[in-house]
Parts: sequence; structure tokens; C-alpha cells
Amino acid sequence: MLKCFMQLHQLKPIHKLKKKKRIGRGGKKGTFSGKGAKGQKSRSGAKFHPQIREWIKRYPKMRGYKNKPKAQSLKRKTVIVNLETLEKKFSSEEKISPQILLKKKIIRKIKGKVPKVKILGKGELTKALVIEDCYISRKAKEKIEKVEGIIKQILNVK
Repeated sequence: MLKCFMQLHQLKPIHKLKKKKRIGRGGKKGTFSGKGAKGQKSRSGAKFHPQIREWIKRYPKMRGYKNKPKAQSLKRKTVIVNLETLEKKFSSEEKISPQILLKKKIIRKIKGKVPKVKILGKGELTKALVIEDCYISRKAKEKIEKVEGIIKQILNVK
């Protein structure tokens, strides 16, 4: 009697095949799939804080409204000119306005803009002047009218 031996092509495994471990995921980039090797950035769900958050954390946490405008910024940007300076610099019946005061270098620009001018009643006035686009105090108004000066486009009397 002949004994029949098993041949190689007839061999079969007893257990099922173990699936190969999936690596990388995402495209055809191989093991690390374009994320580089190791480190926080290569991990899934790696989160980096935005820079602004870091700045916010550095600020002191205190109560109250912090952006209150300071007293200086609340003040109107007005320049005070007294009657005595107008008496010295101008002749009678000459026009006075912020632009003319700028040209004569009695006032100067504030942050590149022509400031508002307020005329106060300090000093005496003997010349009749024509005043335009200026704030004028009550005393100054009385003195200008007393010398028969003209006030055009008065902004407000204080």
C-alpha cells in the first residue's frame, strides 16, 4: 500500500490571517503621511493657541472700565488768545480768524489741524477789529463792541 503524503499546495493555516497594521492614513505619503515624525504637531488633535490668546492672558485682570479717556483728551482743542496780543499784532479794522492767526504765528497747528480759537478779555483794546470763526468770552465781546469792532460768525459766547 502506498501512503499519500501531503504536498505544499495542500497546506492551509489553522487560524485566520491577521490584518496588517494601517500606518499614516491620508494620501499616499507612507508612514507619517506628511506630518513628520513624532512630536506634538504630528499627533492627531494637536491644538496650538492663537497668539492673541497669549497676549490677552498677560493683561492684568482687574475690575472696571479701563479705556476711559483722560482729562487732557476730553478738553477741546482750543487755543486761548487775549485781547492784549490782538492789540499788539493787528492794526485797526483788520480781519482776525484762526487761519490769519496761524499765518502771523500767534497760534500753531495741533496734530496737523487748525485749532479753534477763543478770545478772552484780558488787556485793553483800542482798535476796531473784525473777528470771524472764534469763540469769544463775554468780557471780550463787550470790549470789542465798545471800540466798535465787528464780530462775524460767533461760535459761542461763554
